[in-house]
Amino acid sequence: MSERKVLNKYYPPDFDPLKIPRLRLPKDRQYTVRLMAPCNMRCKTCGEYIYKGKKFNARKETVQNEDYLGIKVFRFYIKCPRCLAEVTFKTDPENSDYIVEHGATRNFQALKLAEEAAEREAKEEEEEEKNNPMKLLEKRTKASKQEMDLIEALEDLKDLNKRQANVNFDAMLGRYTADREAMLKKQEEDDEKFIASVFGKNVGGTVKRIVEDSDEDSGEELAKKPRTTYEKPTDILAEDYGIQPAKTASQSTASGSSVKAGSSKLVLAGLVRPKGSSSASGSSGSSSLATSSSNSAQPGPSSLTGLSLLGAYSGTDESSSD
Repeated sequence: MSERKVLNKYYPPDFDPLKIPRLRLPKDRQYTVRLMAPCNMRCKTCGEYIYKGKKFNARKETVQNEDYLGIKVFRFYIKCPRCLAEVTFKTDPENSDYIVEHGATRNFQALKLAEEAAEREAKEEEEEEKNNPMKLLEKRTKASKQEMDLIEALEDLKDLNKRQANVNFDAMLGRYTADREAMLKKQEEDDEKFIASVFGKNVGGTVKRIVEDSDEDSGEELAKKPRTTYEKPTDILAEDYGIQPAKTASQSTASGSSVKAGSSKLVLAGLVRPKGSSSASGSSGSSSLATSSSNSAQPGPSSLTGLSLLGAYSGTDESSSD
């Protein structure tokens, strides 16, 4: 089975390429090619504008007896898309461009026209210099003056480079650093002098803080306030209600020695009254209970506590019930 894409062909052993007849084609033969318009042009027949890049099916032929440095020149035939008039143009290898020959005119040739005008002016100047010697002398004088100016500018640049080569950048940086440090030091000294002038001479000495009167008064009040000690947690409640806390055994003995036992009996007898049906034994019991209570917890001479009165009252009730 043969290949779908034939890449290799079979040559028989008796193949002789000299026996193949040469194809005789005319030199002015035309080929059909697909191309784009190389430039903007306008049809002379109908005035249709053909922009650059429009695609055409064109006929191509080689121009006879015309070439540039061995490069062939080709001619193309296209038709106007509106009136079907034939338009021809050919290649220009000398200027790397195209030349419109027949059927249309080329638009937007400002650059090409400017180049042609420049070439024309250059040719005219050359002819004028050949025919007019004074013009040639003026041109030479102008060229010599321009050359002298260039030489002077070059010498100035050389001198400037020599100056820069002799400059020591490290020394410059060191001088700049020293000047900056001196300036900072001077600024610090000026600031210190200004501070000394504002706040006085003893700037570096110790500063004593002046205590305000309000602080002194508060300290004196705290010192004068008596410090109370409580034996039981419930003593603070008694103080809030105006009741003096009960004294300890040692305090009661000390106070009992100073206060007479008879005065406490008389006070208790006046405040607490026993019931009418109490007997002599009850009165004796109450008196003994009062004496014992006075020995255990004796109140101060100024006032009696509510707890002591309550204890005395409860003792009289018990004795009477007995």
